[in-house]
Amino acid sequence: MKADVDRLMAARGLEALVVVCGKEYSPERDYLAGRVHITGGLLLKRRDAEPMLVVGPMEIEEAAKSGLPTYTYYDLGFADLLKAAQNDPEQAQMGLWRNSLEKIGVTAGKIGIYGVGALHEILAQTQALAAHLPQYEFVGERGKTLFDEAYITKDADEIARLQAVAERTNAVWQATWDFVSGHRADGDIVVAADGTPLTIGAVKRFVRRALLDHELEDTQMIFAQGRDAGFPHSRGEADAPLKLGEAIVFDLFPRELGGGYFHDSTRTWCLGYAPPEVQTAYDQVMEAFDRAVEMCRVGTAASALQIAVLDYFEALGHPTQRSEPGTMAGYVHSLGHGVGLHIHEQPGLRHTSTDTLQIGNVISIEPGLYYPEQGYGVRVEDLFYVADAGTLTPLTNFRKDLVLPLANTERYG
Repeated sequence: MKADVDRLMAARGLEALVVVCGKEYSPERDYLAGRVHITGGLLLKRRDAEPMLVVGPMEIEEAAKSGLPTYTYYDLGFADLLKAAQNDPEQAQMGLWRNSLEKIGVTAGKIGIYGVGALHEILAQTQALAAHLPQYEFVGERGKTLFDEAYITKDADEIARLQAVAERTNAVWQATWDFVSGHRADGDIVVAADGTPLTIGAVKRFVRRALLDHELEDTQMIFAQGRDAGFPHSRGEADAPLKLGEAIVFDLFPRELGGGYFHDSTRTWCLGYAPPEVQTAYDQVMEAFDRAVEMCRVGTAASALQIAVLDYFEALGHPTQRSEPGTMAGYVHSLGHGVGLHIHEQPGLRHTSTDTLQIGNVISIEPGLYYPEQGYGVRVEDLFYVADAGTLTPLTNFRKDLVLPLANTERYG
C-alpha cells in the first residue's frame, strides 16, 4: 500500500528514491504522482516526505496537476550547469541529479533508482552517476522490489480506480457478447449478413473499438479457438473464421487509456453448442473456481488455494505442473495473481507461494484445463478484491455461460 512506502524505504536503508521518467508510461510514477501525462523528467522522494517532480519546461503545466511540488530543469539551474559543462548535456545532467537531490534535502546516502527505459541507457547513466556523484550510492533491485511489496495491498483510491476499470470492462464483455450473437451460422461457420465469415481478427477489432469507447486500451487480448485455445497464451489467428462448437478462450485484460490500472477476466465460449468433452471440462473448471473462491479468507495461505485446485484436478486424472512438471496438457499454470498497475503483481497463487491473503489484495482466480491435441482449452477468470470486512468482493460481474447462441442455432440448445 502507498502508506507503506516510507517503511519499505527504511527497511532498505534508502534516503531517497528516484523514478526515472522516460517517454514511456511509468507505473511507479503513476503510483506516487497519480495520472500525470508527462514525458521525461524525474520523480524524487525523500523518506518521510512527499514526492517532487522535475520536468522539462513544456511539461510543467501537466506535472503541476499532480498537486506535488514541481520544478523545471531550469528552476534547478540547468542553464548554468549546461554552460559549465560546455554544452555537454550528459555532463550537465549529472549536476541536475545532484541539484534535484539537494532540493529534497538529501546530500548523501543510498538512493534507489526505479522507473522504465532502455536498459543500455539506464546502465550507462547509473555508471555515470556513480562516477560523478560519489557522495551517493545509487542502487537498483531484483526480485521482490519496494514497489512490488507496496503493490500487494491497495488503498481506497486504488480500489476505486480498479472498480471503474472493471465496470467499463464488464460493459465491453456485454457488447462483445451481443456483437457475436448478432451473427448467424452458415453450416459450421459464423457469418455476417453479407455471408462473409466472421473472423477472430474482426472480433478483436470490434473489442478494441469498444474498449476505446470506454477509455480503455487493449494489451494484446487472447481470443483463441479450437486447438489454439489449448495453449494458454495463444492469441489466436486473426484470419481464422469462428466455428460452431469449438471452444474459444477469450482473455481480456485492458488497462486505463494511456496507462494505469488493469482489469483481468476470461470466459470460455462455444458458439451454438458445446461438445460433451468441452462441457465436462468446463463443469470441472467451474467447480475448481467455486472451491477456490470459497476458500478465500484473510490470513489464508495463497498456496492453499492452488493446492486445493491441484488436488481436485489430479483426483480427476488431469496432469498438473505438480504431478507432471513441464506438462502442457491438463492444468498447466498457477491459480491466479495480483493485479494493479501491472497485469501480474503479488500475491501469487502458486503452490510454492509464501504469501497470505490480506485486506486490500486484488487477485485473479483463473483455473483452466488445456488439451490442444484434443482441440480445446477452457479457462474462467474473475478479478476480486479483499474488502475491509475480510470478504472476497468480485470486480468481474459478467455472465459465465459456456454456450453463446447465434440467431439460427436454436437447434443446438
